[in-house]
Amino acid sequence: MVGSGLRGSRLAPPHRPSILRRIARQASAGEERFKNGMKVFKVSPAVIAATLLAGCAGVQAHKGAVVDPELASAIQPGVDNKESVEKTLGRPSFLGQFNASDWYYVSRDTNQFAFRNPRVREQAIYRVSFDPAGNVVAVQKSGKEMIANLQPSRRMTPTLGRKRSFFDEIFGNIGSVGAGGPAAPQGY
Repeated sequence: MVGSGLRGSRLAPPHRPSILRRIARQASAGEERFKNGMKVFKVSPAVIAATLLAGCAGVQAHKGAVVDPELASAIQPGVDNKESVEKTLGRPSFLGQFNASDWYYVSRDTNQFAFRNPRVREQAIYRVSFDPAGNVVAVQKSGKEMIANLQPSRRMTPTLGRKRSFFDEIFGNIGSVGAGGPAAPQGY
């Protein structure tokens, strides 16, 4: 046993070339492989790319009231009142801030791609005005043209004092440990 090595001993398993050939054949054929008792499948890069791109798919959303344009056009000034408008279009999105006899129905459809800001695809705002008796005076419709595109200003407000750089902000207090500052309250 001394010169025979580990091949015949109990420590090493006997050599089985048929199992090794079968595993190699399965791996080369693209079949499932076994690793630590779990099945492992080969996945093509196209499947991985499609899965990752699915997370970037556009999102369409509807916000506000669901207003049927045919029903909104059926509202007639002088014929309809608050009750008939509420039965036809539902409760308004909001009332007028300065005149409570103005009802607003706001509807907006947006598209959003990945992490970008949503963009308005369609918008409809219906303003229904009533007289003091509660009868419809006017119905106005506006759309996407009422959206204001605001660009924030990059200008900065000037401040008094010296202008400190990034590194002055970080390392500016080094060496000023013993410098005077507000005194700590006594008696604690």
